[in-house]
Amino acid sequence: MTRDISGQIAVVTGGAQGIGLAVLRKLVAAGARVASWDANAALNETVMAGEDALALPCDVSDFASVQAALDATVDRLGPPAILVNSAGIAGPNMPVADYPPEYWARIVAVNLTGTFHVNRAVVPGMHEAGYGRILNIASIAGKEGNPNACAYSASKAGVIGFTKSLGKELADMDIAVNCVTPAAARTPIFDQMSKAHIEYMLSKIPRQRFLEVEEAAEMILWTVSPANSFTTGAVFDLSGGRATY
Repeated sequence: MTRDISGQIAVVTGGAQGIGLAVLRKLVAAGARVASWDANAALNETVMAGEDALALPCDVSDFASVQAALDATVDRLGPPAILVNSAGIAGPNMPVADYPPEYWARIVAVNLTGTFHVNRAVVPGMHEAGYGRILNIASIAGKEGNPNACAYSASKAGVIGFTKSLGKELADMDIAVNCVTPAAARTPIFDQMSKAHIEYMLSKIPRQRFLEVEEAAEMILWTVSPANSFTTGAVFDLSGGRATY
């Protein structure tokens, strides 16, 4: 099966930095026409510009914002055949007994409800076309649970469950819905974490180093290509040996 995605329309949420930006660059290099949806409008505008690429402000926790970004994408580029959902926040590191409810609500709204919003928006077009590739970025924290990160761990576990559910819903079509569970990568999300939590995450990785965003992008590029013609509802490990299931 071919890995050729040239000319396909792709959406990357959280495409202005981190893993999302690395994926976006890989997609552009492979010939896709890409829309970056990111809440950081100023940073997003620096990503790219051109006839085959655009940057759009988008708050994934707000379905109206997601729908507006989709409408603009379809109008400028066409209906997306590829979605890489990378938008996410970490929140503070503290025990459940001290965790502010407003932080819990915000993290779940972005990481989990945002995943639903973005998938909900693009799936009808993929269903109509009879083809699509969706990759949701979860986390090793969603498999194992990191202490002092209850909202992040729970939200990413939810992304895994959501991906499995949607993958089974669409399994009788040529629409693949998968997710990856990265270990920590040194991206701007570290700015939201305590030094002790970052050291804890590194100590759990048998590779004894953080994930490189380009490594994540390489795996993700295959999952959203036509070559991934069979696997759906799956969770791909990117944990450096921390979790092997």
